[in-house]
Amino acid sequence: MERACRPPRVNRSLRVAVVGAGPAGIYAADFLAKSGAEVDVDIFERMPAPFGLIRYGVAPDHPRIKGIVDALHRVLGKPGVRLFGNVHYGMDLKLDDLRQHYDAVIFATGAIHDRPLDIPGIGLDGSYGAADFVSWYDGNPHVSRTWPLHANSVAVLGVGNVALDIARVLAKSADEMLSTEIPDNVYQGLLDSAVTDVHVFGRRGPAQAKFTPLELRELDHSTTFEVVVDPADIEFDDGSMAAIRGSKQVDMVVKTLQEWAIRDRKPHRRRLHLHFFHSPVEVLGNDGVVTGLRTERTELTGDGNVRGTGRYHDWDVQAVYRAVGYLPSHLADLPFDHDAGTVPHESGRVLSIDDNQLEGVYVTGWVKRGPIGLIGHTKGCAAETVNSLLTDAPNLPGAPHRDPDAIEDFLSARGIDYTTWDGWLRLDEHERTLGRERGRERIKVVEHEDMVRISRG
Repeated sequence: MERACRPPRVNRSLRVAVVGAGPAGIYAADFLAKSGAEVDVDIFERMPAPFGLIRYGVAPDHPRIKGIVDALHRVLGKPGVRLFGNVHYGMDLKLDDLRQHYDAVIFATGAIHDRPLDIPGIGLDGSYGAADFVSWYDGNPHVSRTWPLHANSVAVLGVGNVALDIARVLAKSADEMLSTEIPDNVYQGLLDSAVTDVHVFGRRGPAQAKFTPLELRELDHSTTFEVVVDPADIEFDDGSMAAIRGSKQVDMVVKTLQEWAIRDRKPHRRRLHLHFFHSPVEVLGNDGVVTGLRTERTELTGDGNVRGTGRYHDWDVQAVYRAVGYLPSHLADLPFDHDAGTVPHESGRVLSIDDNQLEGVYVTGWVKRGPIGLIGHTKGCAAETVNSLLTDAPNLPGAPHRDPDAIEDFLSARGIDYTTWDGWLRLDEHERTLGRERGRERIKVVEHEDMVRISRG
């Protein structure tokens, strides 16, 4: 049997900085800690608390996905791995600063902005991006504490998991969400919500939907709304049938939608409608406010793609949420492909604008491959990057300031109130205590200043 190719051992202690304490960054730290090399890893995170997407991007009613925190928790508690929270890369420190203290830097930042959708009316009042709404219901300290939920009928554009998260949160009752860690301001906002109908629109058919079977079936677990599928939207061509035969997941999604399309309707105060073969062409408005959505009916072309039919439908909705993808941000001192929303790289090694390797600089996660794939895909991405780094390590120039205390002195000298792993444990216990007092597992602290104050004791 051939033995797997292993990177050469590093004879001297290796110091690595990871920018971003979400799953991508923590998985990279874990692979480094398990590599057999003598390595110290410091993780820098803009938020006072770690876990990135898990804390601020996953819907709060996903307890199974939240369980990933337990595994990430164990990594951050390992010897040789340190957390520096409340440190904003690009403002508090930059690449040259990190190079003074570390032999290599891995950027593992995610995507916090919505990909634009260029249709008329998208800028009307009542038209929102997925990222902002997700940040609100997940208690992100950098967004408003209130959210306008005055609309009775709402459109969600997109058929990925994020679109379903948004639709599900909009359709659920506030009391049903109270079993999660949502903060009080989110509970009150959902309690006052006027929503009765949520319409989710996909441009293509059921066999081309991007959500996972688990995510789809979770819609039907709620007792406070009914899932509605129009039988006329259950259509397949040769390309669709090939996709169904070629993927168990696609087959499961299609079967679920077919079952929902033919079952008897039951009276509910709220309804979640899944629409296929409807391409949004315009957000309608009056006096600068959303009053509707216009879609064009599409049809399959035989290969799983669709074309417009010239038949249009106007939907009476008073709010529109676009969930058509996220876009990573340009990081200071790094090259960036603005069209793809990624940093140019080769196996995780960052490439300059003339395609030369940027020595000692690496990427992993969404800033490397784009905002695609589930959290589990992030592990393989991190493994590839760490393997590249360890292969390069013997030839990397050593950082001049190698004392682990030097970075703490640097941050303190700049007046940065950084948080640590011990600080997160304090904040974690504080949030759990708030929850226990009211019969809940946790109530999330929202205010940035409060998070820092509690973390720093």
